[in-house]
Amino acid sequence: MTLTDPLSALLEFDEVEPEDDCICGGCRARRRARSHAASRSLHRRAAVLMAAVGTALGGGTAAATAAAPAPGGNSATQPPRTPQGEVGGPYGEDAAARSLAAQPVTRAQIIQRAQSWVDQGVPYSMSRYWSDGYRQDCSGFVSMAWGLAGNQTTWTLPDFAERIGKNDLQPGDVLIYNNPANPQAGSHVTIFGGWTDSSRTRYVAYEQTSPGAKKRSTPYAYWNNSASYVPYRYTGLSGDGGTSANAFPGADKFGPGADNAYVTRLGQMLVQRGGGRFYSEGPGPRWGEADRRATEAFQLAQGWRGSEADGIPGKDTWDYLVHGKGRDIAAATPLPPPPPPDPGAPAFPGPQYFGPGQDNDHVRQLGEQLVRKGFGGSYAVGPGPVWTESDRQAVQAFQQAQGWRGAEADGYPGPDTWRALFS
Repeated sequence: MTLTDPLSALLEFDEVEPEDDCICGGCRARRRARSHAASRSLHRRAAVLMAAVGTALGGGTAAATAAAPAPGGNSATQPPRTPQGEVGGPYGEDAAARSLAAQPVTRAQIIQRAQSWVDQGVPYSMSRYWSDGYRQDCSGFVSMAWGLAGNQTTWTLPDFAERIGKNDLQPGDVLIYNNPANPQAGSHVTIFGGWTDSSRTRYVAYEQTSPGAKKRSTPYAYWNNSASYVPYRYTGLSGDGGTSANAFPGADKFGPGADNAYVTRLGQMLVQRGGGRFYSEGPGPRWGEADRRATEAFQLAQGWRGSEADGIPGKDTWDYLVHGKGRDIAAATPLPPPPPPDPGAPAFPGPQYFGPGQDNDHVRQLGEQLVRKGFGGSYAVGPGPVWTESDRQAVQAFQQAQGWRGAEADGYPGPDTWRALFS
């Protein structure tokens, strides 16, 4: 199969097991993996078996009869056939590695590891483990490529990553789709290998899906459920193309609506410099008023004023914190009171003004506020008064940043979304 043959890319095959006495390298490696996995408990085997049976009974008929997704990647009718196992250590041992720190890896290493499974033709399975100890499903594939200490799922991989925008994607980053209606069998993840065209409508995807590991040209973000895939970047990147651990990540990583590992690190550094009194809990990944006030106190302690002490970290603030420069926050540092709520915040006009076919100034107002809040990455042009898919994606990104999921993050603004956006 070649990357220029989209029909071949959409075909699905049944996995065929080789004979037990096959002497090729791939089969020997698989037999070694099975011998490691044999030590798992009967309880673990029963749980995996029941999950597999439930997936087969619940979705087999629909998957077999469903029409192929449209080449443009806009179909939302069929999730990928990639059921996945649970969080666990190598070879399926019940030693969850969710809390382990991210280990350094280069982008080149991620792509090399992904390509190694493609070269070996590692067959897809949610219950089997390859000779390197990683589960042979989509999330095990990414766990392997990132070099994680255990096998994760599409739901836990974001614990080791930060959200990024489409325009920030680089080889080694991933695209994750999580389906709350079918968490185990309806979710998927691919490794981004680079754009195939200047318009950024297709990319090289490395993925583990039936019948096995593959590398193929894929419409952005995927063949189906395209609008629901979210780009992520592994926080353990280093070296070629990875960001220095102490480099300023950019102003867009901080401020209202920000939710990422850099916010956590900022808070931790501020606590070390005397800002602990501003935090009643945390610090954590979601930006809050405590982060703003602690940052402002540190900036004021350096003698900065005006726009240099606005409570949002810039390059100088970050440089002072990561290198231990400047003065600590004094206990008696005077701070202005927090700003009162904006009395001019517009009232929510009603859900009838938003959605396909709508053309009004409320749509423009919504889009412009999303851009101001740092959620304008989906707009190639605009925003404007005509509702588009870019508006829906921007609203959904903002809703997900608030920690909302399911129907609360469908991309259509309601009173709560409007209130949070304009507060």
